[in-house]
Amino acid sequence: MDDSRKRFIFIEAVLAIMVLVLAVVMLKEQRGEAKRKVSVIVQDSDNSQWSAFRYGLKMAAEDQGIEVFVVSTGDGMTVDEEIDAVKYEINHGADAIIVQPVSGTDMEGKLKKLEKKVPVMLVGNTASHDRDSSKLPTTEPDNYAMGQAVAEELLADYNGNLKGKAIGIVTADGGSESAVSRRKGFQEVLEGSGADIAWSLHGFFGDSEQGSLKNQPRADIVVALDDASLTAAGEYSAAKDLHGALLYGIGNSTEAVYYLDTGIVECLVVPDEFSAGYQSLTEVAKSLQGYFHKMQDTMLSYTVLRKEELFTEKNQEILFTMSQ
Repeated sequence: MDDSRKRFIFIEAVLAIMVLVLAVVMLKEQRGEAKRKVSVIVQDSDNSQWSAFRYGLKMAAEDQGIEVFVVSTGDGMTVDEEIDAVKYEINHGADAIIVQPVSGTDMEGKLKKLEKKVPVMLVGNTASHDRDSSKLPTTEPDNYAMGQAVAEELLADYNGNLKGKAIGIVTADGGSESAVSRRKGFQEVLEGSGADIAWSLHGFFGDSEQGSLKNQPRADIVVALDDASLTAAGEYSAAKDLHGALLYGIGNSTEAVYYLDTGIVECLVVPDEFSAGYQSLTEVAKSLQGYFHKMQDTMLSYTVLRKEELFTEKNQEILFTMSQ
């Protein structure tokens, strides 16, 4: 067979393949191929603390061609309730799960079993108490560094000397990996400052005698290490029930920003929740698009906000994502 004949056959073969590929693409477009579905399960999903996170999910879903569904949940889900919710979403067509794990010693093992069915990405904190031993990919802020940042801002306001100052620490979930890391970072920075950690409170901050913030011993400073505890402490402070204590903390809701703007909160450390939503869904999308893609951990940044610079140009994007 001469070279011209071989060249002709080769060109015809290439054209045939191109026609076949075009036909497949057109057929898929006509059928309207269903998008992959990712279900997201977080505590109290309608709370404004998730506004930036949900906006990040929305933007990533548009960029990746993914259908994202945020499950409507209340506050205080147990490990078993959350596992049941994950199973329900998988059984009803979820191709992957993004979940904020409830602190519990058996949570990671149960999620690891479910990961055999669909990809599972954690957000906010790991499902184990020790981040280094976590066996599931996690998208979370640098919790230890945020705890450090709160302490550094506090020290800056007191010229590095907190001798004789009583501090109360508030967390919504004292047993989670994120809470443990934030508190560790906070306390390690304060070593040698003379500060006295007078009390620590975690859980529901209601009106019961033990659970109420106003019934804690008087403190000069109250430090809230998550949005739920900061907004609760802010409400108490607004009602003059923190006995004059100054309030510092970590938060990412419009309520937290409101308390900063009105002077109730002295300093606010804000985790990048928009990127938490965007990066977690993007990583999941990569896993769905490539069977052999191994999802990676993502450590996110944070921003320190003060009242006097709250509405500066550099902070406009943060405030915008919170308001979505």
